[in-house]
Amino acid sequence: MKYSRSEAKTYARTNMKGVWAAALTPFKGPERAIDEAGFQRNVDHWVGKLGIDGLFIAGKQGEFFSMSLAERKRMFDLAVEATGKRAGTIMSCSDQNMDTVIELAKHAQKAGADYIVVHAPVLHFLKAQDETLFNYYSHVARQVDIGIALWSHPDSGYLMSPQLCTRLAEIPNVVAIKYSVPRPMYSELTRLAGDNLIVSTASEEEWFDNIVELKWQVYLCSNPPFLFQTAADKRMRDYTDLAFAGRIDEAKRIRDSLEPVREAFKHSRPAEKPHAHAKYWQDCLGQAGGEVRMPLLGLTDAEKKAIETAIAGSGLKGV
Repeated sequence: MKYSRSEAKTYARTNMKGVWAAALTPFKGPERAIDEAGFQRNVDHWVGKLGIDGLFIAGKQGEFFSMSLAERKRMFDLAVEATGKRAGTIMSCSDQNMDTVIELAKHAQKAGADYIVVHAPVLHFLKAQDETLFNYYSHVARQVDIGIALWSHPDSGYLMSPQLCTRLAEIPNVVAIKYSVPRPMYSELTRLAGDNLIVSTASEEEWFDNIVELKWQVYLCSNPPFLFQTAADKRMRDYTDLAFAGRIDEAKRIRDSLEPVREAFKHSRPAEKPHAHAKYWQDCLGQAGGEVRMPLLGLTDAEKKAIETAIAGSGLKGV
C-alpha cells in the first residue's frame, strides 16, 4: 500500500487527477481467452502514447460480469504489472455477492492497485435503502485500507442521493465516486461533499464543462480517452490540459472540434452492442479489441463496415 487508511483521502486528492479510462478486456479465439499480450500492448499505447493518467480495470466496460473470479484477479495483476509507475489503477470489485467483493478488494490491495471501485448493489426491497447502503459500504471499507470509489448508476435500479453520498464520504477510505446521474445531482454532490469526496462522471461530452464550472480534477471514466484519440491526435488530452491551465477559450475550441468524432461514434453504434462496437473501433485504430463474451452480441459484417466508414469520415487523425 502506498498510503494508510487515514491517508486515503489525501492521497487520492493528490494523485487521482487527469484523464482515466475504463479498459475494455480483449478476448481472443474460439474460447474467448483473455488476450494478455494484447492488453499489455493496449496499456503501452494508452499510457505511453496517449498520456492517459489512470485505468479502470475489469468494470462493466471490461465485461466483469462474464469473467470468473480468477480472471478478474488476473486482470488486476496484469494491470498493475503493465502500468508500473506510469499510471494509476482502480480495480472494479463490484458484485452482488459480498464475499466476492471483499475477496476482490483484498486482492486488489495486495496486488498494489491504487484504488478500488464498488458499484451500488441491486436491491430488491427499497424500504430502508439509505441505511442498507450505508451499512453495505461501511462493511466493505472496514475490510481493507485501500481507497474506495463509490459507483451509482441506473443499472442498480435506483440512484444514490447526493445526501447519502455525502454521508458515505465520511467513511475514512471512501475517496471518490463515479456518479452516473443527471448533472444537477452531481453538481449538488460536488457542492455538498467539498474536498471530502472526488466527484466525477463518465460523460466525455460534459467533462470540459465540469472542469471549468465545477473545478473537477479527474475524468472517471469511460472509453473515449482511447477511442477518440490516436498517437497523432490527442485532442481530449490537449483540451483537458488547457482547461486545467485556465486557457479556457483554447480548450473549448479543441473540445468542440471533437464533435464529428463523437457523432461518428454515437451513430455507428448498433443497439444492444456497445461493447462489440467499442472493441471493433479499437481494432480499427490498431489496438487489441477482440471479441465479446456471451451474453453480449457480436457485430455483423454490415455493422463493421459502418464503423469503418464512420471512423474514416470522423476527422480523427492517424487512423
